[in-house]
Amino acid sequence: MLSQSGVSARSRDVFGLRCLPGECVLQRAVMVRKKLTASEGRGWLSGTLFCTHFRVAFVPQDSPKPDDNVDPVLLGDHDVALASIEKVVVVGPNRTKLVTPNSSLKFTPEELVLYCRDLRVICFLFDRLTPDPQVLEMTYTIAKTYQPLKPGSVLSFQNAALGSVEMKQFLSNRRRDSHMNWFESSADWEQELERCGAVGWRVSSVNDRFEMSTSLPRFIVVPQKVLDTELKKSFAHFNEGRIPRWCWRHPRGSDLLRMSSFQNNIYHEKDDIRNLELVLFGCQSSLCVVVELGEELPSPADIQLAHSRLRALCLGDLSTSVTVPDDKWLSTLESTHWLDYTRSCLKKASEVACLLRSGHLTVALQETEDRDMSCVVSSLVQVMCDPHCRTQHGFQGLVQKEWVTAGHRFYSRINYHRDNDKEEAPIFLLFLDCVWQLWSQFPSRFQLTVDFLLALHDSVHLPLFSSFLSNSQRERCRRSQSLGQSYTPNNGWRGSFNSDLSSDPSDPPLPPVWDWALQYSKQRQTQFTQPVPPTATQQPLLNGNLNTNPDAHRLTDTIPGSVFLLSRGTFSCPANLLPWRSTSTGVYKKSHRRAPSSESVPGLERLLKAWTLSETPHILASSPGTQGPLDPYEPLLPLLMGPCMGVWRECYLRGALHAQAFSHPISANHLHPVERLAREVQQLKDKLAHISTNTDPDPSAQTPEPRQTDSNMNQNTNNGTFLFPASRPPSSTVPRTAPTSVNHQRRPPSTAPARPGHRERSGSNKHTFLFGHASGSETQTEPRYFPAPRNLKQPKSNGSSVVS
Repeated sequence: MLSQSGVSARSRDVFGLRCLPGECVLQRAVMVRKKLTASEGRGWLSGTLFCTHFRVAFVPQDSPKPDDNVDPVLLGDHDVALASIEKVVVVGPNRTKLVTPNSSLKFTPEELVLYCRDLRVICFLFDRLTPDPQVLEMTYTIAKTYQPLKPGSVLSFQNAALGSVEMKQFLSNRRRDSHMNWFESSADWEQELERCGAVGWRVSSVNDRFEMSTSLPRFIVVPQKVLDTELKKSFAHFNEGRIPRWCWRHPRGSDLLRMSSFQNNIYHEKDDIRNLELVLFGCQSSLCVVVELGEELPSPADIQLAHSRLRALCLGDLSTSVTVPDDKWLSTLESTHWLDYTRSCLKKASEVACLLRSGHLTVALQETEDRDMSCVVSSLVQVMCDPHCRTQHGFQGLVQKEWVTAGHRFYSRINYHRDNDKEEAPIFLLFLDCVWQLWSQFPSRFQLTVDFLLALHDSVHLPLFSSFLSNSQRERCRRSQSLGQSYTPNNGWRGSFNSDLSSDPSDPPLPPVWDWALQYSKQRQTQFTQPVPPTATQQPLLNGNLNTNPDAHRLTDTIPGSVFLLSRGTFSCPANLLPWRSTSTGVYKKSHRRAPSSESVPGLERLLKAWTLSETPHILASSPGTQGPLDPYEPLLPLLMGPCMGVWRECYLRGALHAQAFSHPISANHLHPVERLAREVQQLKDKLAHISTNTDPDPSAQTPEPRQTDSNMNQNTNNGTFLFPASRPPSSTVPRTAPTSVNHQRRPPSTAPARPGHRERSGSNKHTFLFGHASGSETQTEPRYFPAPRNLKQPKSNGSSVVS
């Protein structure tokens, strides 16, 4: 079978392992068993363990013979890339040890545990028939290969995986996905303007050679009435030259902009200020709201610290035997502040979404450098408001637009070289968590699934993709020289080449992360999407001039040129347009625009407060049984109370049971602390349900009313979910993961927990604690393996006997 480009990369079969072109097997160990996760069915899988200079590969003994004519997959279902390994731990008789490149082992390991940067914990058990030299050599090889003595191993890792001549030719001829927008050419931006119906805007190539701003993309969208000659004067007034530029238009006529902070150390001419105001107001002439992001949202250092604490809580530390007691687990989770930061991002995005839906105003997101939290908020706003961004191709295009080409510092924030901890911060992972929060409360409004979000999360930690290995589009072009064409009013379409952008011809071509066929099989890719119900027909709009919000009509009648500042949830009405401030006196310079009317401030505040009310007619569905809002462009506003923020257990807790409850396949009565807590809570709920059923004078006369599914999350602020969403009904189109709870008692139908955000008709407070009750297909009893006390010496086991 040939690839889609007509060129197939040849692979070799080495001891049953299909190696990539140029991949070398460094070590092999036979008679090894791999611990399966809950999604894989639990238990153990026998096979052969390999270590190459690219990955740790596990080949099951009953796996079919690889087909050399099929295009290669970088990582198999049981493989882990060396670059994604963070820690190697071995377990022996009554001891554990953290293995480093300089370590020396005085015992033969019985278990090998790989802690990965993507929150996975992979456990291998060496059988008693496995030769001891193979066990030791495998351990040393992995320890010395995943963490070489010299820093900066990203290039060697890329060459190991993609550096062969055959692989270079194969990658160079790969075709890009034509169904998504890549936002790399002028035509791509024109297509987005047409899709959003944003008239009055144009695509400017003023930054085609990255001379105006090195971090902005080559093409930016600006108002048609602003010429490039006037636009060039605006770059120097903003940090890193990141001027106000268009991102997205709401169908009601509002525009979303992004910009960095204003430079106060530059003298501002009157004409410069007028040009800046034209850019800032865009195509609107009535109202502009500048949303300050730096004061309410967490800093990159805060996000990094919270993520580190979350990793320590979820994975534990087997090498030091440090675990969190079960009675302290929830309080420790709260102290990480990860959910608090997720909530603050969703709250700010909800405020911006409500402002945009009012129509006929410009909302400009302002951040100091416009490369971190502005990416999060602008992307969340579009996910909330635009159904296209909730599809797989639409979401991929959104990440391309707001993150990749917009200049998010992926390379520095992910810290692939592991040599710059000061700038490391998983901001993109925080965004994925926010999207999961929306998905968990509005699952039927998303075409993409949790499997897609999880695949994207794991791909971030694999330094093989051009999407994440640069801090800006300029750096990406420097490597690939793929500058393509640009358009200028005078010269039309022309080729663009910058002589200082050079790359080493020996470097392998890096594929984009969206080429999923390089990572996953077709069967896995089918799990990335799910069918979504057809959305209601939208009322025709003429340039977004539909406005049904009475408060918005009052706002559009304000004095032309009114500017408001939204900071810390409060609107301010400055006498002069912020932030045109003089450096010498510190006094705001006078603008040629008139001061806004303070009467509009209450109207703006009412817009933000409206979405928190349960009877707001323009937010909630008016008739019973309606599937969500009537208008498909109504924002998906989630519940943001503390109990309503869930933990993405498919991602964060998939390694928790491995870290604290893995060992030899023996029977034990020791449950995981989270499982034990969930079981106790479920037993209490069952008892309460049984008591309420017995005290009911006529239980048969009461019939539970059907719940309204996927309605807006603001219908009942008393309805909450604690920690984990309830299990969803079985579906053939939505993949499910095995439950963590081990309580298999059957509950009465009247006590079924509501999914997050599902409103109960009775209006009573319904809460789901920890884990939802498992469905029938998920409650089958499976053999569980938990560790025996470490003070007992255990010989290697071949799985034929069970020790109690």
